[in-house]
Order: sequence, then structure tokens, then C-alpha cells
Amino acid sequence: MNFFGYTLQNLKEYFVDIDENPAKAGIVFDGIYKHGARDFRGFGFSERVVAKLERDLTFELPKVIEKRESKDAAKLLLELSDGEFVETVLMRQRFGNCICVSTQVGCNMGCKFCQSGQMKKRRDLRTEEIVGQALAIAAEFSCKIDGVSVMGIGEPFDNFASTADFISIISDDKGLAVGRRHVTVSTCGIVPQIYEYADLPMPCSLAISLHAPDDDLRNELMPINRKYPIAEVMKAAEYYSNKTHHRVALEYILLSGINDTDECAVKLAELIGGRDFYVNLIPYNSTDSEFRKPDTEKLANFCKVLKENGVIATKRREFGADLKAACGQLRADYCKKGERG
Repeated sequence: MNFFGYTLQNLKEYFVDIDENPAKAGIVFDGIYKHGARDFRGFGFSERVVAKLERDLTFELPKVIEKRESKDAAKLLLELSDGEFVETVLMRQRFGNCICVSTQVGCNMGCKFCQSGQMKKRRDLRTEEIVGQALAIAAEFSCKIDGVSVMGIGEPFDNFASTADFISIISDDKGLAVGRRHVTVSTCGIVPQIYEYADLPMPCSLAISLHAPDDDLRNELMPINRKYPIAEVMKAAEYYSNKTHHRVALEYILLSGINDTDECAVKLAELIGGRDFYVNLIPYNSTDSEFRKPDTEKLANFCKVLKENGVIATKRREFGADLKAACGQLRADYCKKGERG
């Protein structure tokens, strides 16, 4: 088994299964994640214990196939053990280094504006493959990870178990020790899993990929809305907010001439009402789709209308446009070159 697929609790259970003291799990976890150990011979364990660990656990990581880097961002294309590819992004922000990880190879949600949505899901990522993205970034760029966004290729709540284990590992004090409020999981609105996420012992932050203020428009842009309409999504998000006392982020990609009007801004403010939500406005990162991002003035006006209607709104800083950092772009480019069918 791959070590990076084990949460600390899983590892404690493993030590119990091999008739060893589960406290050894914390020693190993700390040594692997905090101090970069990649074997079991530096922990002072007996040869008998080391032999068991070496027999059962490996340290395989995804292979870096392509790297792109600019001043404020970097992106890796990673090859998995079965020859599939995923992407992960590093964003250098004022508060530190934030990474964006993928949870699936491809995506079945079919959002019209998303490059990932053009790739049908090939499979879910295993926990170790998501953790491996974080470790690959840290190793490739010799950086500490201060924040994590689970917003890459795939829908995290369509791969809930692996996503939950991943956030447990990276936020554990003996793991990568990223503060839970600096770990954000983004979902397009799979309602049952929003409730399940809220009920985790220690959930991280939540972002809802909303992108439209009403069902008619959201049905056009995001097919998932036909199964889980906006009212249900908002109710589940409010449950999360009340349960965790965390403010919910509503992600809103602005698409020129489609969802960037004053009317849309007013509707969005009315939808939020008095809930403890805020809006994260995202300029569209142009791909080869029909959609275009609005000009700066249009974006500023949309933000202004929201604030005039009592909504907290921020504009996401743009990272890596020159790297083709939108989810799926690097993978798509690589496949088009003929290296991968």
C-alpha cells in the first residue's frame, strides 16, 4: 500500500493490526511529512518493525511530466501509475503559497465554461494521488504549503472519501499542518455531500461554484443544477455555515454578456439574503470555448452593485494566465501534441 494514502487514524489502525503500539504512527507521520523521511530506518524502531513497514508500505509519487512557471504561479502536469494525467497549480500569494489540487481524471459535471468539463471522467483519484500533488509541488519548487484549494480537475464531492482523507492528512498537525481555514473544498453543488462534509469532525472551508443567480441560467451553464437546484444548494450551504460557523464562499465566474449584468448582480444579492456568505468574483480564464471574460469596468460594476446591496464581494486575483492555468488546459495541450491519446 502507498503510505500517502493513509490518514493518521488509518496508520494507527495499521500498527494495531501488526501488533505494534499505535503511538508509533504519530512518530512516522511526523517524520515523513515534517522532516521528509522516505524510509523507515531513522525512527529507532526494531528491525522486526522496520521489516513489516517495508513489506507493507511504499512511497510512490506521481511523475512530473511538464512544468511551467511564472513570477506568481507555477503548474505541474503529473503522470499517474496507470499513465493517466492530472494537473496541480502553485499560486504565490501575499499570505504564502497556495496550491490547487485535482480530485479526478476528467469530470462528469459538464459545466459549459470549464475546460475540465470537456473531458469525461476517466476515474477518481486515490487519496495518495491527491496528496502526491501537494508533495510534488513542495519538492519541485522547494516551498512550504500555506493554503490548499481543492478546485482542480474533477468534482471533489463526486470523490468524497478520497477528498475527506486528503484534507485530514494535509491539515493534521503531524501531516502538512495546513490550517483548516486555509483549506477550501469547492463543489458545484452535490447537495448530500455538502451535508456530509458539514458533519465531518473537523471540516475545512467550503466554496460553492454558483456562477448564476437563478435556475434558468444555471441550468444552461451547469447541468448539475437540474438535479440539485439553487434553493437546495443554498439550504445545504446554510446548514454548513450554521454547523461550522464558517462563512461560505460563493464562486462566481463572470462571463461576458451572460451572467455579468446589473440584473444578475441584484438577483444574486437577493438570493444570498442575510446568509453568512460572500461572493468571490472570478474573471473567466479564456480557453477555446465560446465564452469570454468581461472587461475590467464591467467586473468592477458587478462588484459595486453587490456591495450596494449588502453583499461582501471580492475579486479573485488572476494567476498564471500565461501558463494556461485554467483547470485542464495543460493536460489538454499535452494530449493534443500526440504524446497521449
